[in-house]
Amino acid sequence: MVFKKEWEENLKVCPKCKHYSVMGARERIASLVDPGSFVEHDATLTSVDPLHFEGYAESLARSRKRTGEKEAVICGEARIEEMPLHLASFDFQFVGGSMGSAVGEKITRTLERGGETAKPVVIVSAGGGGARMQEGMLSLMQMAKTSAAVARLREKGIPYISVLTHPTMGGVAASFAFLGDLILAEPKALIGFAGPRVIEQTIGQRLPDDFQTSEFLLDRGMIDMIVPRHELRATLSRLLGHLAN
Repeated sequence: MVFKKEWEENLKVCPKCKHYSVMGARERIASLVDPGSFVEHDATLTSVDPLHFEGYAESLARSRKRTGEKEAVICGEARIEEMPLHLASFDFQFVGGSMGSAVGEKITRTLERGGETAKPVVIVSAGGGGARMQEGMLSLMQMAKTSAAVARLREKGIPYISVLTHPTMGGVAASFAFLGDLILAEPKALIGFAGPRVIEQTIGQRLPDDFQTSEFLLDRGMIDMIVPRHELRATLSRLLGHLAN
């Protein structure tokens, strides 16, 4: 048995079995940045229901009520050990952390602000649904838009670190999440495009037990580092310092 307070103080990692639970976007930000340094941008930006997709408006309303957030990603600027940066953090509890038109716009603006201010960008991704089918092409085009924003940031020589958490799937993984100058991941996070069950049903073969985990991807050179949650703040500080120099 683990008390809830002990679990929360341990950044939602079980102190006994080391299981990682999903963190909310604001919890994640609070665990990373210097206290009081976070200034949110685009807080009112949110998706609408352009296709009048059945049940989508209700899904958005439930997510807003459950999380208290307008959208699945929170963006702003902050400091990590006195180093300024632009930061975006996904909330899996908001429509599964999926990317609609507003999420793509917020990510794009964050990357663009990084280029305008010459400050590094860190994006902490989490999403099981990828692009939102409820918004059709307006959602799918965000993959290209965010990828183009990363390319413009890279042309200016501004560092971008991508942090992958459980789960990071679909359109998020297939766009900006895998385009970082450095790609970090939490232990045992599920990362990929289609899920293992979908792939197994498609190819009719059994996949390895660790397929699409952080460890599997690290062994194959798809990510650069696996960083335990308690070490992420210090690791980002160290890496940002190296990249800045």
